Amino acid sequence: MNTLNYKGYTARIHFDERDGIFVGRVLGLRSTVSFHGESVKDLTAQFQLALNDYLNDCKESGLTPDKPASGRLMLRIPSELHSIALLAAQSSGQSLNQWAAKAIQAQADHAQIA
Repeated sequence: MNTLNYKGYTARIHFDERDGIFVGRVLGLRSTVSFHGESVKDLTAQFQLALNDYLNDCKESGLTPDKPASGRLMLRIPSELHSIALLAAQSSGQSLNQWAAKAIQAQADHAQIA
């Protein structure tokens, strides 16, 4: 997956063959923030403009903008899986947090998002 990053936000990019343009959408927002451009330079500028507009609109409306992930994650998983993960972490000499972060990173790398 092709992405652009700006101010900590990430946008997914794809090429629209029919219209001959790059199209992007900012990920992780409840609102839809999308943009397009005919070149990478144009696309990058449009991404920055669209995100700045989103942030300004939130400020003018008195709303708190959605933010990129904080780094804190709470999961609800079956107790059996929790036990297995804890044992795997301990047997590898890591905390459950370290072990889980590596497992999530491996899956994210496999998904080619970051």
